[in-house]
Amino acid sequence: MQNNSNTDSICEKQSWISYILHLADTTLILAQRNSEWCAHGPILEQDIAITNISLDLLGQSRNFYQHAASLLNAQDDIKHVTEDSLAYLRTEREFKNLLITELTNGDWAQSVLRQFFLSVYQSLLYDELQKSTDKQLAAIAEKSLKEITYHVKWSSEWVIRLGDGTAESNSRLKKALNTLWEYTGELFIPSDYEVECTRAGIAPELASLQEKWMQAIGDVLTEATLSIPVNGYMHTGGKNGIHTEHLGYILSEMQSLQRTYPGAEW
Repeated sequence: MQNNSNTDSICEKQSWISYILHLADTTLILAQRNSEWCAHGPILEQDIAITNISLDLLGQSRNFYQHAASLLNAQDDIKHVTEDSLAYLRTEREFKNLLITELTNGDWAQSVLRQFFLSVYQSLLYDELQKSTDKQLAAIAEKSLKEITYHVKWSSEWVIRLGDGTAESNSRLKKALNTLWEYTGELFIPSDYEVECTRAGIAPELASLQEKWMQAIGDVLTEATLSIPVNGYMHTGGKNGIHTEHLGYILSEMQSLQRTYPGAEW
């Protein structure tokens, strides 16, 4: 990662903000999806575990949104924005989350495998973000890593447990792997704003993370008696606001109160 103190002049501010919103949106939508398991988990202990992971992700998204709001509010032509307005008043095409986060939960195998894929990715990404020239972003990444470490441990144990369990659990995990894999390529395909922020030292080079991610994923899948699928077609678009049909339903539920009662506060 390059080191340059003149971040604002090198990285166009809109790209800088877009990148932070991408991080915020990804964690928010994953938190929203995981929260759907609340009171529906297979056993009480794991119901509480995935709910707590959702809360961790929500807290991370709040930190990212607050940072983005501070940058937006520093612009003269921008009306006052808050973390709430960024989460509740932006439209589907304005969200920049990874597509994999908005897919339906499926069964337990699909949900924990998705969490595993993203937790390993976030672990590698946030580790590099600690070196970011954006000191606030680096601080958020450092704080988040403490939570992500647990997320990786929890999700990897479940992947191994299901893959190396019964014929039924193995079959379900294999089906989840085939469903989710074609959405993993987007993790490492940089958008234009990510490329610009990488040049400025704000964001890490995604290609440098891919090999480490594949190694970590492969080790756990091997222990789970599964193999990494042969690379095929990869879905992309989420980083640039092109989403699956699922995101609209998520936002309509998540944003319903704020849109029905604009400006409502607890």
